Amino acid sequence: MSVPPFNPADQQASTLCLPPGPWVTVLDCLSEHFKAISREQWLDRIARGRVLDATGQPIGVDLAYKQGLRIHYFREVPNERPIAAQESILHVDEHLVVADKPHFLPVTPTGEYVEHTLLRRLIKRLGNPHLVPLHRIDRHTAGLVLFSANPASRAAYQQLFPTRQIDKTYEAIAPALPDRVFPLTHKSRMVNGEPFFRMQEVAGVSNSETRVEVGECNGQLWRYVLHPITGKTHQLRVHMTALGASICNDPFYPEVLRDIEDDYQRPLKLLARHLRFNDPLTGEVREFESALRLDW
Repeated sequence: MSVPPFNPADQQASTLCLPPGPWVTVLDCLSEHFKAISREQWLDRIARGRVLDATGQPIGVDLAYKQGLRIHYFREVPNERPIAAQESILHVDEHLVVADKPHFLPVTPTGEYVEHTLLRRLIKRLGNPHLVPLHRIDRHTAGLVLFSANPASRAAYQQLFPTRQIDKTYEAIAPALPDRVFPLTHKSRMVNGEPFFRMQEVAGVSNSETRVEVGECNGQLWRYVLHPITGKTHQLRVHMTALGASICNDPFYPEVLRDIEDDYQRPLKLLARHLRFNDPLTGEVREFESALRLDW
């Protein structure tokens, strides 16, 4: 497998186009622009090659400031909280990597997590800095995540998702709904809610759709098979709540459980179980199944 030239974006680097100002060096600009990060921290990052120019090369401390210059830098979180849950790799080829993500592990760097993310872990394990997730699942959700391993073929695989050429199947454990007739399709208009990390349903033309089936009954809890037709943030969690069966152990729906610590004994009972699509390069049917299971 040939390795394309290094691209900072493939490692989820952040990019800053230097704003107008009176600075002499890029270091001066960064220190003033990011007031929460000390000059000493920027010096340390530059020394470790964590600040790059537009070509992906580490900058020096004396690099001259120029308005509009593109600078790439990697987010770092001091004293990042470790996540004990471990991912597994189900498939690797020249173009694709398929991983099983455990509950609580973010897919990409966000908020207080940088190194303890599925992307960073896979880059280190596989030695491939060009990995990019083709889709996302919530930090609280477990299961399959598909990565592009090769920039040359990335666009072909990325098109599978917005054009709905990939079948996704999830499992969820939630309260029984004996008064509803299954299978059913739930459609609604979803928009950003409050707090900022939640979604909500409002009146209007629908922009989200999920097909819901019952896979197994176990007293007051049922195992549901969910087929998201669209891919809105928290779609399955919001739709199950709207049906009257919020997914078990959901910290956001129907109400936010504030100041809750990650409880590895009580994960969100939601699993991205199955992916199926026609490979855009070969035309063959590709199917992947999670090795994880939701217990009652």
